[in-house]
Amino acid sequence: MKNEERKLTGIGVAPGIAIGPAFIIEQSGLPVPEYEVPEKQLDKELKRFEGAVIKVQRHISQLRQKAESLPAGAEDMLLLLDAYKGMLSGSRLVRGVEDIIQKQRINAEAAIQKQIAALKASFAAMDDAYLAARAEDVGEVGNRLIRSLLQQNYNPFAEAPEGCVILAEEITPADAALMNPERVAGFATVLGGAEGHAAIMARALGIPAISGVATLTHGVKPGDMVIIDGRQGEITIHPEAATLHYYKQELTKKRQEDKRLKGLRDVPAITADGTAISLQANMELPRDVDTALESGAKGIGLLRTEFMFMNRPDLPDEDEQYDVLRKLVHKLDGRPLTVRTLDVGGEKLATALGDTVGESVNPALGLRAIRLGLKQPKLLDAQLAAILRASMHGPVRILIPMVSSVGQMKQVRARLLQIERRLHKRGIRIKGLPPVGAMIEIPSAALIADALAKVCDFFSIGSNDLTQYTLAIDRGDERVADLYDPFHPAVLRLIQFTAAAGWRANIPVALCGEIAGDRRATGLLLGLGLRELSMSPLRLPAVKHEITQLTLARALDFAEKLMNQTDEKEIRALLASSLVPRGK
Repeated sequence: MKNEERKLTGIGVAPGIAIGPAFIIEQSGLPVPEYEVPEKQLDKELKRFEGAVIKVQRHISQLRQKAESLPAGAEDMLLLLDAYKGMLSGSRLVRGVEDIIQKQRINAEAAIQKQIAALKASFAAMDDAYLAARAEDVGEVGNRLIRSLLQQNYNPFAEAPEGCVILAEEITPADAALMNPERVAGFATVLGGAEGHAAIMARALGIPAISGVATLTHGVKPGDMVIIDGRQGEITIHPEAATLHYYKQELTKKRQEDKRLKGLRDVPAITADGTAISLQANMELPRDVDTALESGAKGIGLLRTEFMFMNRPDLPDEDEQYDVLRKLVHKLDGRPLTVRTLDVGGEKLATALGDTVGESVNPALGLRAIRLGLKQPKLLDAQLAAILRASMHGPVRILIPMVSSVGQMKQVRARLLQIERRLHKRGIRIKGLPPVGAMIEIPSAALIADALAKVCDFFSIGSNDLTQYTLAIDRGDERVADLYDPFHPAVLRLIQFTAAAGWRANIPVALCGEIAGDRRATGLLLGLGLRELSMSPLRLPAVKHEITQLTLARALDFAEKLMNQTDEKEIRALLASSLVPRGK
């Protein structure tokens, strides 16, 4: 009997089309043995647990190296893997397991399971969505320890046939790092959202993906033909001949378009009526600079400096940071480099800071970014001094993250003047301070943009966090993932307000969030007054094509029409219509 075609919908988390046989990952709990350990064997059992910790730490380091090597690294993914590693170093998880082994005299696997349950119960009692998500992270690390102790080499994709489509209840962030885009055509999951770590990794790898498909694996057998449409968030199971033919044509068009877009590398990003737009790249790691230049980026609009501080017991000094930045400036050969100062919380640097900052209940809202820098001036000063010295070799801008007040920017400027004087005494003459800007990613910053413009040389809108904080949505929490919407009217109004404030003050306004690389949003962003967009290098050619086909007059009309909408569905429909025909 022939299987009938079935269509399911979810959230398109990574664009593109994938056609291939289904490879189903079964979710099964680990069978964990529990047995008593004689007292004289307790030291040996503790050593066995210690060995598992070391092995898992090593594996997570390997996953991080793979994530770092992606053409467009995923910052959140790198930070999550760092968090995993942190859970394996003197944490409540490790200490608790050791305590249970000693006091209850049971084997390490059972002790891990008990400690995971205790930690999850503790987090759940706090009734906090952020901590609930962290409980899942603890569970992921605990399961890896158990697999190591049971000597289970775990790679869910090891047997995946070439060109397959993965179907699973959930793909953990660390497992996503194991995906090989040359073998996996696409994936779909029951759980997850557009801003989950697995989704971020899928976009970085260029793998089409869909999440939030409730009845995903019902009536599907391994090897059944499946089509993933990451653009529309649709999955087709047992496609009919006409459906298969349509998607094969779409896939051919996509490949032809990708080939055509590569030819735009040296074409200026100028609208059809002559307005120049600066297209720059976001960069996670120094090695990404080659990809950025190959894509035609006219500079680096956002250099995330966290890579210099992660996975080490100490802090990088001024000279080390200067050396990294100097090499980047030379590599860019006259193109601008926008350096964002450190944007992590104290909990990430606790060892290096000597545990002087304490822990935040919710790191996303706690002591992080410029708040941490102003509390730990030596940390901030070393970075600012390195940036000032690097600015002697080429155009550099300083971007301050998590700004929420005019006072913070005044403090940064005061510190820069002090650092300039100190450098002068050391015989290092700075030829004028580089431009200093605020990252507009908190609603309070957008709402006081007029005031901030008086103490800033430029703005850079971080639309990802701006969306998260405006809508009170944790981007990585699948339970509310469908509510995360960078095109929500409130978010768009804050972007509009910021752009208008920049225009009135005659300072540049950039946007460096994910919507900068969303070609559907290009006309809107230009119409709102933005003339500088920074994005993943892989997204740059498509956005450039949109720009060259647009007139500024049409973009202005489009933005006005869209900003008059109050319904998110209407806004999405307008964006989907696009100003530029895809076949051009």
